[in-house]
Amino acid sequence: MTGRFIVFEGGEGVGKSTQSRLLAEALRGRGLEVVTTREPGGTPGAEAIRALLLQTDGPGWGSRAEALLFAAARADHVETLIRPALARGAWVVCDRYLDSSRAYQGGGSGLRDADILTLHGIGSEGLLPDCTVLLTLDPEEAAARVARRDAGVLDRIGGRAADYHARVAAAFQRFAEAEPERFAMIAAQGAPEEVHARVMAAVDSLCA
Repeated sequence: MTGRFIVFEGGEGVGKSTQSRLLAEALRGRGLEVVTTREPGGTPGAEAIRALLLQTDGPGWGSRAEALLFAAARADHVETLIRPALARGAWVVCDRYLDSSRAYQGGGSGLRDADILTLHGIGSEGLLPDCTVLLTLDPEEAAARVARRDAGVLDRIGGRAADYHARVAAAFQRFAEAEPERFAMIAAQGAPEEVHARVMAAVDSLCA
């Protein structure tokens, strides 16, 4: 039996990591094998690329080089971890995936969506999630959460200007509206348990 692939997407501070953990715990409670992972990262090779992408010292990367690095990390992640887990029937719960590249390098940095999808087709053979949970939150509340979480120490991408993150949020919204059969937009305000209940209802609907 093939497993299911569920991805959490959204901007900074919306609670993706927390909701990934809560979902994984709930699915394991149903007797399922669950693999939790993240992007960029999830495998030794992809984690090495993550360090290159997010470190704050040095000049950083241009938008095209950044997109290529994300695609390379994802290719290793998909081949080494995600596809084998799905093939053996596990459910994979991932914190960020392709749509983050589309939103950040595309919507935020201005690369063409078609080019990012082409890289994904080459590197990861076009693998898409069965269900993409897009967490949405008021930008001011999200910024306050990030400030509490990171104590003012932001990585290279998280520390970009507010207008950049506004373009990212708008791109995520466009993707969700264009693919309602894959996306579930979930309001991320409230206690984690309240958000988790919304997430469970969406996952049960899209991944039944």
